[in-house]
Amino acid sequence: MERIFFGLGSILAGIAVGLGAFGAHGLRGILSPEDLVTFETGVRYQMYHALALLGVAWAVTQWETALLEWSGWLFVLGILIFSGSLYILVLTGQRWLGAVTPLGGLALILGWVLLASAVLRA
Repeated sequence: MERIFFGLGSILAGIAVGLGAFGAHGLRGILSPEDLVTFETGVRYQMYHALALLGVAWAVTQWETALLEWSGWLFVLGILIFSGSLYILVLTGQRWLGAVTPLGGLALILGWVLLASAVLRA
C-alpha cells in the first residue's frame, strides 16, 4: 500500500506543478482574476494533499492499520473532487460544480482526522 500512496502522491504532485505552470502562464489573461484565484486554490490543495499522501505512505510502513489506508484514499478522493471540481468550474464555466467542491473538502478533512486517529492509536 505504501508504494501505491507514494506513487499516487508523486504523480499528483507532478500534475499540480504542471497545472500551476499552466495557470500562471497559459490562463493568465484568459481567466478572470477571480477564476484564476480559484484555479490556483485547486492547485495548492492538490499539492498539499499529494504531499500528505507521501506522509501516509511513510506512516503505512510504521503502523499497520486500516485507518491509514482510508486516510490515503480519502486524500485521493478529496483531490479529485475538490481540486477537480475547481479546475472544471473555471475552465468550463459550469458554476453548479461549486456545490460539489465542499464534498471534496470534507473528504480531505476526514483524511486528516483518520490520519491523526491512526497515528495516535498506534
